[in-house]
Amino acid sequence: MTSAPTSEPRKIWPGDAYPLGSKYDGAGTNFAIFSDIAEKVELCLIDDDGNEERINLEEVDNHTWHCYLPGVSHGQRYGYRVHGPYDPANGHRCDASKLLVDPYARAFDGEFDGHPSLFSYDITKPYDMYSRNTEDSLGHTMLSVVVNPFFDWGGEKPPNVPYHETIIYEAHVKGMTMTHPEVPEDLRGTYAGMAHPEVIKYFKELGVTTIELMPVHQFLQDDRLRELGLRNYWGYNTFGFFAPHQDYAASIEVGGAVNEFKSMVRTFHEAGLEVILDVVYNHTAEGNHLGPTIAFRGIDNDSYYRLVDDSKAHYMDYTGTGNSLNVRDPHSLQMIMDSLRYWVEEMHVDGFRFDLASTLARELHDVDRLATFFDLVQQDPVVSRVKLIAEPWDVGEGGYQVGNFPTLWAEWNGKYRDTVRDFWRGEPSTLGEFASRLTGSSDLYAHNGRRPTASINFVTAHDGFTLNDLVSYNSKHNLANGEDDRDGESHNRSWNCGVEGPTDDPAINQLRDQQRRNFLTTLLLSQGTPMIAHGDEIARTQQGNNNVYCQDNELSWINWDFVNTNADLLEFTKRLIRIRKNHPVFRRRRFLAGDPFGFDAADRDIAWLVPSGRLMTQGDWEFAFGKSLMVYLNGRSIVEPDRRGQKVEDDSFLLMFNAHYDSIDFTIPGKQFGVSWKLIVDTTEATGYPAEAKHVSANGSITVPARSIIILQQIELPTAEADAEDHGTVDQKSVGEVSAPLNLTVMQPTQEPVAEPEPAVDTEEQQEPKAEAEPEVKAEAETEAAPQQPESEEPKPAKPAKPAKSTKSAKPAKPAKPTEPATEPAVDKQETPDPATTVDKPDDYSAKNNYGDES
Repeated sequence: MTSAPTSEPRKIWPGDAYPLGSKYDGAGTNFAIFSDIAEKVELCLIDDDGNEERINLEEVDNHTWHCYLPGVSHGQRYGYRVHGPYDPANGHRCDASKLLVDPYARAFDGEFDGHPSLFSYDITKPYDMYSRNTEDSLGHTMLSVVVNPFFDWGGEKPPNVPYHETIIYEAHVKGMTMTHPEVPEDLRGTYAGMAHPEVIKYFKELGVTTIELMPVHQFLQDDRLRELGLRNYWGYNTFGFFAPHQDYAASIEVGGAVNEFKSMVRTFHEAGLEVILDVVYNHTAEGNHLGPTIAFRGIDNDSYYRLVDDSKAHYMDYTGTGNSLNVRDPHSLQMIMDSLRYWVEEMHVDGFRFDLASTLARELHDVDRLATFFDLVQQDPVVSRVKLIAEPWDVGEGGYQVGNFPTLWAEWNGKYRDTVRDFWRGEPSTLGEFASRLTGSSDLYAHNGRRPTASINFVTAHDGFTLNDLVSYNSKHNLANGEDDRDGESHNRSWNCGVEGPTDDPAINQLRDQQRRNFLTTLLLSQGTPMIAHGDEIARTQQGNNNVYCQDNELSWINWDFVNTNADLLEFTKRLIRIRKNHPVFRRRRFLAGDPFGFDAADRDIAWLVPSGRLMTQGDWEFAFGKSLMVYLNGRSIVEPDRRGQKVEDDSFLLMFNAHYDSIDFTIPGKQFGVSWKLIVDTTEATGYPAEAKHVSANGSITVPARSIIILQQIELPTAEADAEDHGTVDQKSVGEVSAPLNLTVMQPTQEPVAEPEPAVDTEEQQEPKAEAEPEVKAEAETEAAPQQPESEEPKPAKPAKPAKSTKSAKPAKPAKPTEPATEPAVDKQETPDPATTVDKPDDYSAKNNYGDES
């Protein structure tokens, strides 16, 4: 509501300098705004008809201008006019003709319409810094809104999901709900739609624990996109760091977005789901020196923005958006910290993901790990207790800082993404780094005392290809963005499996399905904290567009028809998540030791083996082929206790990775690793496991098909005595070479590429497998039941896999370099391979062992 009109003079009380912003207390509202450079500040109250009442703020304490207005209630629209120097050459841009929004406003109303009055300079003379436009911007700008701070949270409690149990799902409020058939149309694209029971049910059945929402701070629709008929979809264009974006509210009440957002968080918490916000404190929507004057620029330009030292008319740009917030200034830092505390204390969110977080560490030019911002976060009793995740890079020099953030912080592990993509597209010499990423990236995070959970593992995110497109396109296809395909990343480390984009070729589609399962299996069973991009579990596509920041339409929204179309992939993802949740060996709180504690495999928490079942040596890590690996995870050697101090014991597992274009025979290690095993994951199967359970004994053999993963679960414990034919042993004289520590930077493969041998069935090394090497098959249902929990849910029997309609498999494109294997994809060329040359290899899954482990 707005204040009632009165003929009596308005009462103006001094009020308080803190808190900044507008605060309604039930009887009136306190207003406070910071400006060091201002000579005069006017508070402007706007009524329902757009009429303006100006109130001169007489009280100033520590550069904060303030007053208290009795009778002014929630729903009141307002803004500020700041009088002071307009001297761009010296960094000052005060302009009282512009009605400015409150940087601390909790809600906004209206919109910026792109009118010339929003700009302080004459837009026909953009290169004349002293050209002026003094036209009043009222009527063309958004308005700040006083909100009602009172909300009934009921018995809501934060879930406080431990990091090692966290599974993040990156989602977009609008994209998640716009086409959902069970969400009413008037709630689609809103906070209320996100809180709809069917959406909550989907999250719970999927098994994720934490929803990371793409930007929901109030952002601006920029003029360039409007002229192209496009809209800012992602929302990385913030100007209101305390306000939920109003367009995501179903409520039509002025300021109604606040309570609707709170209701969403309350609903999520009642379901046991955490809410993390993707926040953009590195820049604002005002852009560079040619941008509009809507808030910070007109309030105190030099305090809020990082200006070029020897050219203060211009802005430092570490973000690629035109400006960077000035984290060297205490008032700018105060705004960031006040905003973070507000979202935790008042809005009850559970953490933050910081976009381009390296910018926040730039006190001087270089990124400083000990920057003031990190000191403030470390000592803050509120912010330091929630999840803090950095995107550890920006676009400035030295901005790539993966592994260098302080101890409180987790990080988007870009090296995990790149390594896993390279491994599964068949790049040579990635094995050592792949092993490090699989086990939590101790080379990046152990040096300052962080845990594996500091690694936010992801293969895809909002920025880039979806999982479906990662295996369907070599090149970006961004023409719809209106920039002639210049925008977006060109080096995606993707592989289209033989044809660019959609195809009817069943062999290629089968391979793409398999690659999706390979990526999901690797992601969800790696040590660290996994993050799934919304819709990847149902093969969402953006038709090759890897930069849908401006595609607020069906191209970027989830197509919920895919829940049925790609039901097998959805069930496969759910099952992987159940395996991860049921087995703590896949989500260790501490880094794996790696070194052998003795000669008995039972003493190891992990062992690395070659496909022949022998423990790996340094020479094996350096072998240039590097496309296959067997990993033994020992569930009986978990050293960290549970929350009650009890020892944690789990089943043991064998993980077999084959990124080669042909099948490879793997030999099960000896009885000291386990007497008997059952197959629980096979990524060649549509649902991830065969219709009939497969068991295999120690020293037996199992064929891992081309480009696939097989995971075995131990069903009979190891024996202390080893048979003469046991594999997985090593002479004492070579123990120093075996199973090196998991900081695998010491055993990176050699960089010199070695040509991979073509299959040659007429050689002795390429003979067909012997009959006795086949795994024993038993007709009993497979299960991923948790250890010591026989009552755990049994998976539904899988449908028999349909036979392929084609006998051809995808052969990768020719390499860009003549020294690279001729049969591996050269995706960094970003060219579409000729299907005639890329799909011509018989897919007979013959057990050819091209590993060459005699090296």
